[in-house]
Amino acid sequence: MKRFAMITMLLVAVFGLLAACSDSSSKTDEKADEKDTLVIGIDDKFAPMGFRDENNEIVGFDIDLAKAAAEKMAVEIEFQPIDWKTKEAELNSGRIDLIWNGYTVTDERKEKVLFTKPYLANAQVVVTLADSELSKLDDLAGKVVGLQSLSSASDALAGNPISEDIKTVTEFSDNVTALSDLKSGRLDAVVIDEIVINYYMTTQKDTFKILDEALAPEEYAVGVKKGNEDLLNKVQTALDEMNNDGTAEEISIKWLGEDKVLK
Repeated sequence: MKRFAMITMLLVAVFGLLAACSDSSSKTDEKADEKDTLVIGIDDKFAPMGFRDENNEIVGFDIDLAKAAAEKMAVEIEFQPIDWKTKEAELNSGRIDLIWNGYTVTDERKEKVLFTKPYLANAQVVVTLADSELSKLDDLAGKVVGLQSLSSASDALAGNPISEDIKTVTEFSDNVTALSDLKSGRLDAVVIDEIVINYYMTTQKDTFKILDEALAPEEYAVGVKKGNEDLLNKVQTALDEMNNDGTAEEISIKWLGEDKVLK
């Protein structure tokens, strides 16, 4: 009987410990889902969506939009500049919570992350110097073209027949470097987001021109780690509220000169 009683007490203790661990794990998971600070991965050279101003402060359309969303979600946010080539790896590793910086929705990316509903329309275009003789996509035959590596610009160019006739495609870590090489004459053209080059054309007048034909239309959305539907829904709710109360429109007019937000 004593032996039976001891075994019974031991089993009770073991099950109690397991229950405590389970409860602790549940509380930890719950706490992880309700983080007080969200880390947002950005490309800090992607004007006007997210970039550094003359004071080295991170500013831009997506920066303001994320800050406004954070207020509605009652959380703090931290902007983390990342290597854009590794954005999905950064998200899935947990080093960042969101990809929010002119992040284009593609079928390939849908396999890796969850997306909010698109909030801004864009297109991939080809830009060259203002005095260039290039005027249409066919003129790129035999030319040297630059673009940001592992970006939707690469997908858009690869999906167009002209890609087979281009002499060389040079990849860069960011658009700023690509445009710098264009101005120095090392490139004939750059494939880039229309929203981005429109911003540069307002700050560097008479420097660039856009070819008549665009490569591909696209849309921006916020990327969330797969499996984290709770965070996805919270971000989407905040975006919807900002559409309804005019906050998103105000931010668009500030950075883009007009309301371009998708409703």
